[in-house]
Amino acid sequence: MTDSKNFKAVVAGTGAYLPEKILTNQELEKKLDTSDAWIVERTGIRERRIAAKDECASSMAAKAGRQALEAGGLEAKEVDLIIVCTSSPDVLFPSTACFVQNELEAFGAAAFDVSAVCSGFIFGLSVAEQYLKTGRYENILLIGSEVNSRIVDWTDRSTCILFGDGAGAVLLKRVEWGKPLGVMSTHIYSDGSLSDLICVPGGIGKSGINKDDIDDKKYFIKMSGNATFKVAVKRMADVIREALKFNDLSMEEVSLLIPHQANERIISAVADRLKYPLEKVFMNIQKYGNTSAASIPIGINEARRSGRIEPGDTTVLGSVGAGLTWGSAVIKW
Repeated sequence: MTDSKNFKAVVAGTGAYLPEKILTNQELEKKLDTSDAWIVERTGIRERRIAAKDECASSMAAKAGRQALEAGGLEAKEVDLIIVCTSSPDVLFPSTACFVQNELEAFGAAAFDVSAVCSGFIFGLSVAEQYLKTGRYENILLIGSEVNSRIVDWTDRSTCILFGDGAGAVLLKRVEWGKPLGVMSTHIYSDGSLSDLICVPGGIGKSGINKDDIDDKKYFIKMSGNATFKVAVKRMADVIREALKFNDLSMEEVSLLIPHQANERIISAVADRLKYPLEKVFMNIQKYGNTSAASIPIGINEARRSGRIEPGDTTVLGSVGAGLTWGSAVIKW
């Protein structure tokens, strides 16, 4: 067994996939009692991507994953572990990660899902980091993929305007600890007493799939917007501060903050609490809406490929999601 003190995880490649179909606010105006101005003012969202009928979490994840492997110069057969973070899996079981493994032909890898909704990617990063730090694995493909359009009620303007579909991936490699780069730390939390703030309440294992829940639209996302907003801002800001303190960093030393893309007002409020300039906060919510576990890896991929992440930079990730779950991470490039 290798010495667990000698290793850390680095991001060796990134990838993303966004469906071709764009659903604009103007199109929603025709179906709902809402307007482009109302949606933009309250969320910052102008459009979102919608998966095609033949697309699903696994198919999008495989495309993002393949791109990350290519960027990292790795063949699928060299992957030791595939983690897919999703709250909109293809089926109840087997895991979506197993479908991704099959599509990529990464048959030397273990594969499983992580379900922490919008915090899923950071939770998955925390798991992957431990495997690499201990020396157990060398190459891990971590993917966030969501088809939120399949689990929103398109007659409910309070939720359906928020969500979009997509996938983002990072290839994580094990390197020796002495290198001044990589995942410096991850910090994750949950509070099940707040589980009713954001949920899909329809029964499966508890009460079984039943007609009453179907008729009541309980298999769609339900959300208490105002209560969620207040909790989300505080928890995300607090856990980002924790990550900074853990790594002996100040906000001035952070090159880019990449938060979960839930709502522009939440992101702005978090930046304000941290006294961090908004121009150094990555935002693409206007194009994609809330893609849950996919939002941060999509953001990492866009930021890296557009030059907003350069060698030597320090980025901080932050998220809040259903559960309630929240987390942060620090990555040096």
